[in-house]
Amino acid sequence: MKIAIINLGCKVNQCECDSIAARMMSYGYEVVQEFVPADVYVINTCAVTQEAEKKSRQCVARVRKYNPDAKVYVIGCASQKNPEQFANKGVTYIGGCGNKQAVCELGEGVHVEPLPTTFETLDFGKGTHARECVKIQDGCNNFCSYCIVPYLRGRARSRSIDDILCECRLRALTAHEIVLTGINVSAYGKDIGSSLVELVRALKGIPVRFRFGSLEAGVIEPKLLRAMKDGGHFCPHFHLSLQSGSDEVLRAMNRHYTAKEFAGKVALIRDYFPLAAITTDVIVGFATETKEQFEESLAFVESMGFAGIHVFPYSRRQGTKAYSLAPIPADEINERVARMTKVKEASAKAFIHSFIGYELEVVTETADGMYMQGHTENYIKIYLPSAETCKVNQKYRVRCLAPYQDGMLAERI
Repeated sequence: MKIAIINLGCKVNQCECDSIAARMMSYGYEVVQEFVPADVYVINTCAVTQEAEKKSRQCVARVRKYNPDAKVYVIGCASQKNPEQFANKGVTYIGGCGNKQAVCELGEGVHVEPLPTTFETLDFGKGTHARECVKIQDGCNNFCSYCIVPYLRGRARSRSIDDILCECRLRALTAHEIVLTGINVSAYGKDIGSSLVELVRALKGIPVRFRFGSLEAGVIEPKLLRAMKDGGHFCPHFHLSLQSGSDEVLRAMNRHYTAKEFAGKVALIRDYFPLAAITTDVIVGFATETKEQFEESLAFVESMGFAGIHVFPYSRRQGTKAYSLAPIPADEINERVARMTKVKEASAKAFIHSFIGYELEVVTETADGMYMQGHTENYIKIYLPSAETCKVNQKYRVRCLAPYQDGMLAERI
């Protein structure tokens, strides 16, 4: 029997899909993680925005085009939030965010279980990529006023360092980079008497490079940065969620820092890692955001020199504190998104240009016949001509030559 596992969400979802795939394969099933004809489809859904939830519903119809008679199993955030939205679509099994691996038993019915209060250990996924993700944490206690995720994923809970080390050592046998991911990585260790600093130090002996998936500004302290630098194996790439450059909007969002404090954390990172890429998320058109506050946010983002920016239009989510606030008209939000996107593009271009002539390390990930592609330690996408005779899933020193597409054309040293 052939089973297709589809991830519609974040890197945490992908880690869970890898774990489900590993168990399914241990049962003797043929397993793929792509849209292809199959006998069974397992869809790991997302609900972070209205659009993500809509795509989760549409995915049920999409997979049936490959096989109208296939059984469909739905799990994840969208079904945790509202299992009924899948009940009338002929879905065989509906689960939520707790005990996701129960789907491997291929049962029937609705099984949205209570959210766990401790970290739920999953099977180790099978390593198939040059860059692998390892889940170290789940849940979130922040309750930002716009975010539905804490209600769907539950309270923050951390994985033991010993278990993380076991999986990372296994992944290091086939991968050259590991991304440590979670719903709120910055909360790691607080519930088990540990910390990110302790984890970073424990990972020192594993022969791969590491990077964090996403961090909150508040966790950026000299102690953490020293541990990352001293280990010599953490990438100088920090994804810090900003969301807005206006202090008034940050307060309305229940974000616990000011724009000035955020800028101070970025400056601290650059003190320790001068070549660091700082990437971020920005929400445009939050319900309370005035035109003046947007201009303030736009100017702040422009001043920061981000290497990359994810620009999101504000999405109302029922069940959040901000849901009751009157939304900004869609055309106004679209205009602000367009302006913030221009800043995003200019900022990324400036960052790329600043590395012309630099020598960096790339882990090659894919090949398309013309170029070998991968990412440097500071997350610049590199294009190596196939004539360089490089192989996928290897590390190479390269010299950056010129901007190309969404990254940099380079030559092997």
